[in-house]
Amino acid sequence: HLTFMDKLKKVLSGQDDNDDLNVLQVLVNLHHYCTLQPLDVVFQAASDATTLGWGTRVKGFVASFVLGVVCSLLGACLLWVPNVGLTLFVVFYTFGNVASLLSTMFLMGPLKQVKRMCDKTRALATAIMITCLVLTLCAAFWWKIKGLALLFCILQFLAFTW
Repeated sequence: HLTFMDKLKKVLSGQDDNDDLNVLQVLVNLHHYCTLQPLDVVFQAASDATTLGWGTRVKGFVASFVLGVVCSLLGACLLWVPNVGLTLFVVFYTFGNVASLLSTMFLMGPLKQVKRMCDKTRALATAIMITCLVLTLCAAFWWKIKGLALLFCILQFLAFTW
């Protein structure tokens, strides 16, 4: 059984080729499904459908995280464009935060990510983050209140780092 660092070294050196399930794994999964309750089968199937090899997970994480950072930085640069700068900033900054948040889903899987986000210690920050993401876009596009959109971006940042 490989440790986290061993897997990471294999991926970064290009030696990871375990992205496909083999026949034995499929049979083990099938036996596992037969022993679960009906609702558990649905959750297990959703989890297995999103199973990726470690190399694919690391590549997805890096690509999504870099995209998020680039979008956030691009948004900051576009903030100074006359008339539409704040709207462009809001869109790129919000998209950058979403991409950065999704990047961690590649490492731990979507179900585990959602469970951790809804954990007692993180539930409030998650609720504030998602609410601010939506309200930022509403303030920029529907209400057209630039100051409020900027305030929601700041709250996004604070909730994201919390």
